[in-house]
Amino acid sequence: MKKAVETVLPFTSKSSHAIERIRADFPILKREVNGKPLVYLDNAATSQKPLSVIETLRNYYLEDNSNIHRGVHHLSQKATEGYEQGRKNIASFIGAAEPEEIIFVRGTTEGINLVAHSLVKEMIKPGDEILITGMEHHSNIVPWQIVCEQTGAKLSVVPINDKGEIIFEEYEKMLTSNVKFVSIVHISNSLGTVNPIHTMIEMAHDKGIPVLIDGAQTVSHMKIDVKDLDCDFFVFSGHKMFGPTGIGVLYGKRKYLEMMSPYQGGGDMIKSVTFEKTIYNDIPYKFEAGTPNIAGVTALGSAVDYINGVGLDRIYQHEQELLQYATESLLNIDGLRIIGTAKNKSAVISFMLEGIHPHDIGTIIDLEGVAIRTGHHCTQPVMQRFGIPATARASFAVYNTKEEVDVLIRGLDKVKKVFQ
Repeated sequence: MKKAVETVLPFTSKSSHAIERIRADFPILKREVNGKPLVYLDNAATSQKPLSVIETLRNYYLEDNSNIHRGVHHLSQKATEGYEQGRKNIASFIGAAEPEEIIFVRGTTEGINLVAHSLVKEMIKPGDEILITGMEHHSNIVPWQIVCEQTGAKLSVVPINDKGEIIFEEYEKMLTSNVKFVSIVHISNSLGTVNPIHTMIEMAHDKGIPVLIDGAQTVSHMKIDVKDLDCDFFVFSGHKMFGPTGIGVLYGKRKYLEMMSPYQGGGDMIKSVTFEKTIYNDIPYKFEAGTPNIAGVTALGSAVDYINGVGLDRIYQHEQELLQYATESLLNIDGLRIIGTAKNKSAVISFMLEGIHPHDIGTIIDLEGVAIRTGHHCTQPVMQRFGIPATARASFAVYNTKEEVDVLIRGLDKVKKVFQ
């Protein structure tokens, strides 16, 4: 398979030339919406894809399309190499001890469900507790509710304060002997809050409690080292980190993955099958039944190469500058309220305009070519906590600019004029 060209830039956040070079890597940013240049500020929902990732997908289907792990012919060998190289890239990217600790799933949601049903459901009993926080995405709430309903366990929720931060004293108090598993989001998709997961993991481990981290909003914005964090599981989705949709990653410590039962049965997750007994395959293949998303894994490896080429430290610096600029600009708008004002935030801003429904905001600024997200962002309990039905949300990536923030601000001024 041809290796797609990767961008490696002398990137600094103050270099408009470098930003323009990065933007040139994303073909969709050249298009117009409603006759206006696209301003894409919906990156927390999904990111756009660089040409190198698109070409990797294209090249796979043009040159190497074949099933993996089962064939001795040339195409199968090439497809297998691309797939397993993707696993190695991901393992290195997040600091896993070995590639075998990387399980490919459809996305963050499936990764959480796999752990919930293959591990936690098997080890929990009536009266036990699973601990989450009040800022979780539905995908880190519903699977645990299902497990609790099936086992008689209890789902406990650490409250958040008016800034959208975990009330740390409550977390510490709630880590009782009844808690058997902790599952927490690293960065809130609706509030932007960056949780102190290193400390939270350490506190749970002091009581012998395993921890899963939802890293869906993390991996394309800041450096992650799962060995340093010492988390037991870490899950994320490819489509939020410049990769394809339909592919995600579950990292798990070997000791847990080996004790877990398969999530699904079928081909490739077995060593041998008779009508009397099946012997399951080794990790990671035990959890990858059937033909996987080969093209998606290969392209996700290319997305990792792209991120590494730009540099996560530089990405983080640029996005933090955008966050500060956008926050100051938005707060200059009369009647605008930001929901989520944590001290430590990622480049996500949820907001409301007094007397105007978020859906109306999104509809009107779409006419200006601006794409934001409106609604509850799959965090209805967060909306309930703040007593609101929904928010408008702008979320940033490395290819966004301060000029695009200015377009957003002008669009919001037009929104206000419509409703005056």
